[in-house]
Amino acid sequence: MGSKNKKEKTNSEFLFGKRNYKIMLVGLGLIALGFALMAGGGSDDPTIFNEEIYNFQRIRLAPTLILIGFAIEVYAILAKSEK
Repeated sequence: MGSKNKKEKTNSEFLFGKRNYKIMLVGLGLIALGFALMAGGGSDDPTIFNEEIYNFQRIRLAPTLILIGFAIEVYAILAKSEK
């Protein structure tokens, strides 16, 4: 019984199509870009407050890019593959 199962071919196909993986890479790129834009802005001296922390890039742009990236990831998973 066990030897019969070992002789069967294993089908090692990818779960998604090539198009889905390309869309996923775009989504991951947007997420990474959003986190990179959110980083930094702190002060070297802890006693000095830096107002740059509250600029448009960190408060509006970066979180929006991250959310768009996650939405693209969901679309890439749900999109019909070409198989």
